This record gives sequence, C-alpha cells and structure tokens, in this order.
Amino acid sequence: MAPGDTTGTAEVVHTADGLTPTDREELEDLVAAVRAAVPTGRLGVAFSGGVDSSVLLALAVRALGPARVVALLGVSPSLAVDERVAAHDVARSAGASLVELETREGDNPDYRRNGPDRCFFCKDELFATIDRDVVAAHGLSAVAYGENADDARRPDRPGSRAATEHAVLRPLADAGVDKAQVRRFATALGLPNAHKPAAPCLASRIPHFSEVTPEKLAQVDAAESGLRRLGLGDVRVRHHGEIARLEVPVADIVRVVGEEFREDVLRAVRSAGFRFVALDLAGIQSGAFTLPLVGVRGA
Repeated sequence: MAPGDTTGTAEVVHTADGLTPTDREELEDLVAAVRAAVPTGRLGVAFSGGVDSSVLLALAVRALGPARVVALLGVSPSLAVDERVAAHDVARSAGASLVELETREGDNPDYRRNGPDRCFFCKDELFATIDRDVVAAHGLSAVAYGENADDARRPDRPGSRAATEHAVLRPLADAGVDKAQVRRFATALGLPNAHKPAAPCLASRIPHFSEVTPEKLAQVDAAESGLRRLGLGDVRVRHHGEIARLEVPVADIVRVVGEEFREDVLRAVRSAGFRFVALDLAGIQSGAFTLPLVGVRGA
C-alpha cells in the first residue's frame, strides 16, 4: 500500500462526546429498549456504584425520567465504606433517587462457606430482598442489573443465575454492550465514575473455601482504604490469614516497593490487622480465586 493510501481501511470517527456513530446508535437503541421493557410503572436498578450499573441507571433515567427510576443499593459487610459513599454521589449525578436495603447474605452458611458459587447466594439474597421489601413499596414494574456482554461470557459469574431465577432484566448484556462500550457511554453521560477502576465486593478478596466473616471483610476494607489514601487508586488486598497479598497494576509495582513508599504501605496494611504484607508480581488479577475452579459457561 502506498503512503497515504487508505484503501481497504475503515476510519473510526468519534463525535465530540467520544462516541462513534455506531456507539451513539447503540446508546439510543438501549434507551428505547429500556422504555419498551418498562412501559408503565417504575424500574428498580440493582446498583453497586460501579460503572456498569451506573450506566444502566443513567440510561434508565434518560428513558423513563427520574420519577420512574430508583437505584437499589444492597448494604452489608461486603460493601466497602468508600463504595457506599461514592454510590450516593453517582446516583445523584445520574438524577436518580437511591434506596439502601440491608442484605443478610452473611447469615447463609452457603455464602459463608465461600465456594466458587458464592456470588449466587449474594445476588439471590439481594434480589429476594428487593422482591420482598422493595417492589411493592416503591411500585416497581421491573428490576434490572448491570451485567454487560463481557460478563455474560465469563464462567465466574454465578450471580447471573440468580438474576435469571428472579426475572431480573439485563439490558446491557442483551444488547451486546461490552465493557469498552460501557466506559465510553459513562464518559458521554458525564458520570463521575467513568474511569473508576473495577471494585468487586470485599468477599472476592477471600480465597474460596476460607470462610467469609465480617472480621475478614473489615480487615480488607480498612487495608484497601488506607492504600487508597496513599494514592493507590486500583488495588486488591487478598486475605490469607495473617498475610495480606497486595495486587496493584504492574506499573505501580516499582512504586510500592520503593524506599520512600514502602513503609507507608506496610503501615497501612498492618494497621488493619495483618502481620505480613506480600506483593503479587502478577499485578491486578480479575477472578484470581474463581477462574481456576470453574469451567467455561455453557460447556
């Protein structure tokens, strides 16, 4: 191909808000799909404050209007304190009211046992609590959650089965919207968490078959909160008894072990009750505990 010859290539054009024409069409189709799925009444959005459920919430407000949408935040020891506070800010930015509901997954021995299907029992408790305590009280016609198409293809998402059993809608996944599109939509919609790192629940930091307890969850929350205050925006503290195994982006590894920063990291983690602090050279690993134990979904 001669220099400057673009034959056989397709130029991707982005609009001022960062969306391609295809993205914009997809976004409007999603708005229309939510409007069609909830022709009357109100929609409850199972809301974590993460970018997926935030985009869904903002789309629902655009489709139905703020009076017909309510964000539903499940509160339990597995929700980090910082995440709880941030969720309120995001819902406010999206123009939706937010209702907190206490969930008691920790009372379920199957959840505490912490097998690879732990997320099923957590989501089942959330959706059952919504069905029992929220649907009638808030006049909900439907409930939706923010599973995206990439999540739907992963084998380590047993919470999806709970959504199916409770007839919870999943507009993003049904429309084939992947994580990259969700991020672009979040930016275009002006959401404050558009570039926020993923923040799975605190229970995901505990190795499978090691019991989930409020004490362990509180330790992880305190350690991660302390590390965020040091400026580590994306961090996982994996709970291995007396040992905290830190996961940070590979680009931050040198910084964490540097002489000026290392003592602050040790202090932040040890003050949460850990005796030893280890750094995982593999960096951040989504699904680190679950993926080795599950097969491909549908296999």
